[in-house]
Amino acid sequence: NVRKMTQKTLFRCVKSILYALLFITISILTIATLRTFSLNVNVGLQLADWEKTNQIRFDISQRQREEVFTNFKEAIRIPTVSYSPTDINATALHEFSRLLRKAFPTVFSSSLVQHEVVADYSHLFTVQGSQPDLVPYMLLAHIDVVPASESDGWDAPPFSAKEIDNFIYGRGTLDDKECVMGMLQALEYLLLKGYRPQRGFYIGLGHDEEVSGLNGALNIVRLLKQRNVHLSFLLDEGLLVVDGVMKGLDGPAALIGVSEKGSATVKLSVTSAPGHSSMPPRESSIGILAAAVKRLEDNPMPMLFGQGPERGTFEHLAHKFIFPIRFLASNLWLFHGLLCRLLALKPETNAFSRTTTAVTMFNAGVKVNVLPSVAEAYVNFRIHSAQSLQEVLDLVDSTVGDQRVKVEVVDGFDPLPVSSYSETSYGFQIIKKSILDVFPQLTVAPGICVANTDSRHFKDLVADIYRFIPIWAKAGDAQRIHGINERISKKNYEDIVGFYFTLIQNCDVKELPETHSGVHEF
Repeated sequence: NVRKMTQKTLFRCVKSILYALLFITISILTIATLRTFSLNVNVGLQLADWEKTNQIRFDISQRQREEVFTNFKEAIRIPTVSYSPTDINATALHEFSRLLRKAFPTVFSSSLVQHEVVADYSHLFTVQGSQPDLVPYMLLAHIDVVPASESDGWDAPPFSAKEIDNFIYGRGTLDDKECVMGMLQALEYLLLKGYRPQRGFYIGLGHDEEVSGLNGALNIVRLLKQRNVHLSFLLDEGLLVVDGVMKGLDGPAALIGVSEKGSATVKLSVTSAPGHSSMPPRESSIGILAAAVKRLEDNPMPMLFGQGPERGTFEHLAHKFIFPIRFLASNLWLFHGLLCRLLALKPETNAFSRTTTAVTMFNAGVKVNVLPSVAEAYVNFRIHSAQSLQEVLDLVDSTVGDQRVKVEVVDGFDPLPVSSYSETSYGFQIIKKSILDVFPQLTVAPGICVANTDSRHFKDLVADIYRFIPIWAKAGDAQRIHGINERISKKNYEDIVGFYFTLIQNCDVKELPETHSGVHEF
């Protein structure tokens, strides 16, 4: 009897536990489902009543449209290539300066605009506002491009600006002459229509961004510091409009970079006695170094998804994903671990979830029958917002774990601070509104820029730095940047001019409107 009573009691306990677990599971799934269907991402100020301004419409004639493309093509044809900090095409940069004066005569002759040449080849435009109490902002772009050769397999010569199926081909069409020419073209047409900004602003054009901007952008910063200039926000190149790029996203989205990764280049080297290949030691310098490199690749930096701007990306886009990704993205509190595993599967999503490790150079040996005395490898790390340069270096040391391998830092810097992207963030919301004015079908979200831009030099002048180009990128288009067949559609370039035309006017808004949030939390 005692045994039977004990079994019955145990059965009732197990049954109660199972019921409790079932109830908890159903409750969790119910909450997750309700969030998935009811969580309408905070649309910020998308539905708010903006301050009324007398907007000039971006309405250009056919003659002006042809002028837009002619100016842009001329810019692409000038090979403003930067090979290294000490090897730039000075002749091309001077030619580009002459083009700017010819293409935008109103900008250069207007009493509202002060133009200065900085460090011989860069340009700073100061546009005077009618209300000096409004804090100015800055638009930033760069003139130089990376090398390109027709022998690499281009469909059109890389400095020809040739049209193929309404696309303009050439180095700089995506990085970054579409911004250089687009913002100045917008200002040219605004001035021609009698526009005078209320809020003053700057346009900065660096000439050596592709080789770190240590002469162009940095000297522009020094000049502004001397004048005690402080900016309300800065907009530079960076993230794009993605269409069919993010798996599971229903429709295109504009991603505004609110930070960019840090960077570190580390040199690994092993030194050993040279000798003849006929009497090799058990371990060679190459073998020791290769093993160290393999340990770095086999042990990637920790997954940091959710600790940087990428969490905001998913929160803003959750309602635009299809199932089952929508279910996961709407419930990061529950599926964080699973989503991390999914993000790690592809290089493009892995890149914004952690500090990446890339072995970029490996040098050793001079002859097939000689054991090399020195083997060297270079590893480049792009540092996630939640890590510091020193933390990465400490992990490299512990992962290499071999005193025979010398670890040296070639260069490096910490990630940039994360700029605000809340409902009260003036710069973010102005950029967002301008995007939606030109592309009303888009969803806008913050993101992290995995590459580096000239904007990192301006962090002492401005707290909020944003990185966005209204380039419409479909699957495979991002690989064209610094790759072969870089191109932009004529319609997209015209939209870029229209975006800056709209943005400059939107910046005259003195204060953001009261928010009308669309969030429903459970």
